Amino acid sequence: MRPVDAGYISYDKLIDGTVDLADVARMNDWLDLKADNEARIRRWEQENER
Repeated sequence: MRPVDAGYISYDKLIDGTVDLADVARMNDWLDLKADNEARIRRWEQENER
C-alpha cells in the first residue's frame, strides 16, 4: 500500500494486475531510499545549523 499512499500508483492498478510484485518491490525500495536520504539531509542540516 505504500506506493498507493505515496501516489505512485492507483489502488485499481494494484488489484487489477497491471502492477506486479516486482514493480511494488521496486517502488518500496525507492520509498525506503528516499526516506533514508531525507533523514540524512535533516541530520546534516541539524549538525551544520550554526
